[in-house]
Amino acid sequence: MTETTINLETVNPIEFFGVNNGKLDILKKKFPLLKILSRGTQIKLSGSPEQVENAKEKIELIVQYLERNGHMSANYFEQILGGDDAEIVDHFVERNPNDILVFGPNGKSVRARTANQKKLVQEAEKNDIVFAIGPAGTGKTYTAVALAVRALKNKLVKKIILTRPAVEAGESLGFLPGDLKEKIDPYLRPLYDALDDMIPADKLGYYMSTRTIEIAPLAYMRGRTLDNAFIILDEAQNATDLQLKMFLTRIGANAKAIITGDLTQVDLPRNQKSGLKTATRILKNIEGIAHIELDEDDVVRHRLVKAILRAYDKEHKEEEIKEFRPYRDKDKS
Repeated sequence: MTETTINLETVNPIEFFGVNNGKLDILKKKFPLLKILSRGTQIKLSGSPEQVENAKEKIELIVQYLERNGHMSANYFEQILGGDDAEIVDHFVERNPNDILVFGPNGKSVRARTANQKKLVQEAEKNDIVFAIGPAGTGKTYTAVALAVRALKNKLVKKIILTRPAVEAGESLGFLPGDLKEKIDPYLRPLYDALDDMIPADKLGYYMSTRTIEIAPLAYMRGRTLDNAFIILDEAQNATDLQLKMFLTRIGANAKAIITGDLTQVDLPRNQKSGLKTATRILKNIEGIAHIELDEDDVVRHRLVKAILRAYDKEHKEEEIKEFRPYRDKDKS
């Protein structure tokens, strides 16, 4: 049996323990074999040497994060406790100020948090067009929006254009209430959410009213030439070949574009193929166009998202094997 006491004098205890000890409860659930006691600005751990040392390391990471940022969400708290290797949790205590892309409302810093997200940032700085492909939750859209906001704040571009294909993901637009804008807005909501994290509400409202920041369905891009702009095409797996070609040929002088998508979540009708798949193949070796692939290791949402992705990947691989087996058996015969 080992005991250790950790002082929390350098951080706000409420931020560490959470409202009504919510974060403390998360800590206890993560380490059920430990006896964990909190008293004032101290936390006491009792249990096996390995468990105590593991919990102590994670708590010290959380303290370092709070010392720098002052606040930590319960989700971040849980992610640090759930990180089983140093690379996964290292980004929480990254101290290089050059990694910060923008400061959002209330001083919140937005940065690339994984190796592939940092690679996305580096390639976007060197290339005018970047394809960022990966599953949900890997931060590809969020990082792209942060890059666009940084470019606008640094006066590298005059406007930001965010667009998505308005594809019916299992639901019919015709049955949704409201006019066309009200029907389409839910598809664009993730882009609004990202901007809310990075720009104060009053300033964002001004940018939207002056069309300095524009959010629109992909179909609205036809016939335009987009100069001096940072353009993001999100959910590009739901764009057809013609739509993606149309989008890429809109890019004008002093413009950058990031195209994000997840080729495992195509919502197009069965008789239409994803233009993203074609584009990533035929534009592979063109100078000035970069391709980044993100994977489950880049997931920065709830810790269970990574486990969910792995489960679905396993299921899809098993289905592919079952579909291929009759042809293989036929060849043997």
